[in-house]
Amino acid sequence: MPSTAPGRLRKGAQFDTAFEQGTAFSGPLFVVRVRANGAGVLRVGYAVGKRLLPRATGRNRVRRRLRAATRAAGLPTGFDVVIVARGGALTASFDQLVSGVQAGFARAVRKAAG
Repeated sequence: MPSTAPGRLRKGAQFDTAFEQGTAFSGPLFVVRVRANGAGVLRVGYAVGKRLLPRATGRNRVRRRLRAATRAAGLPTGFDVVIVARGGALTASFDQLVSGVQAGFARAVRKAAG
């Protein structure tokens, strides 16, 4: 049974390329950077800074919530996406995270195309 979960940006070079060359959309919950990868798969990376949450347990919790929201958002394949958490992501509801991921992705893709 195939997985519906997006892939991960595993290597540092993949993450850096998507971060540097991707088109960004900034919102109150996070910054979304999107880059077409030509591989036909969706790969997602998450960044939660130590300034935002000094303890690793808190950063991991936010990362898990963002991963679940990305899965629920149903993003199309063929893109590398980097999501950088902001302070608003700490207290946002799950529905707010899902709609934020969808809106941020759509706006970044539109910005790159136009």
